[in-house]
Amino acid sequence: MARRVANLLFAMETFVGEAMEPSRKEPYLHKGCYFLPVVSSPEKIDSLESFEIRDDDTFIITYPKSGTVWIQNIVSLILYEGHRDGTENITLLKRAPWLEYNNYADLPSRPSPRVICSHLPYYLAPKGLQNKRAKIIYVFRNPKDVFVSSYHFYKILTTLETTEEFDAYLEKFLAGKVPSSLWLDHVEGWYTHKGDFNILFLSYEEMKKDLRSSVLKICHFLGRELTEKEVDDVVDKATFDSMKADSRTNYTSLYPIFIDSSKGIFFRKGKSIEMYTLGECL
Repeated sequence: MARRVANLLFAMETFVGEAMEPSRKEPYLHKGCYFLPVVSSPEKIDSLESFEIRDDDTFIITYPKSGTVWIQNIVSLILYEGHRDGTENITLLKRAPWLEYNNYADLPSRPSPRVICSHLPYYLAPKGLQNKRAKIIYVFRNPKDVFVSSYHFYKILTTLETTEEFDAYLEKFLAGKVPSSLWLDHVEGWYTHKGDFNILFLSYEEMKKDLRSSVLKICHFLGRELTEKEVDDVVDKATFDSMKADSRTNYTSLYPIFIDSSKGIFFRKGKSIEMYTLGECL
């Protein structure tokens, strides 16, 4: 796996040109990993080591722009009937908050079962996860797609004052000088240490190819039995178009504080192998 991915990343280097000036507000480096400024701090990251884990917690862990919101929605639809049948108007950010970012202070008092999202590398995850008490769903995505998606996403974030162009960002991405650092280190770190955790690995491409089978696989992992109709509802509400139109799932609550809509939108395409249509993307 490592050799195949390394070859992919090496192929991407052919796109690198002359770097532009670095952005004025860079992600900060802490314990070997880069984090977004403003919405997190070294003190908060350090506090997560002792974060109390519950047996029925479900953690969603990804490298940024790997289908995080998608799996966040799928898990919420499976676990919470009110989300599935539309009787509860709760956004994904509140339904499945981030461990290292905005809503961490509220997590200890939340009722079970909790769904918690994170971009942390394996070595910074709460120590309680290593006793396999909680479940982890890890989604990974083709690094070429991750690169293109993150390039557009970081341009619209208000917490990053980035002015860099495509070539300069690609150089930083390949060097791991972006939030969550190097893609390969993040994915390989979690995969290599999978024996330490109760973890299910899913690929973004697998989910795109057969969403229903992926939903059933997640249901089995979480120990949830849904009826055929309920599975159909999950699949229908987890499509890109459905999520983009749903105010609970499209992250519009981030506008305008964290996302500058004049520069782009949160939900762009949700496609695979975006590198092959790069001219269209730019």
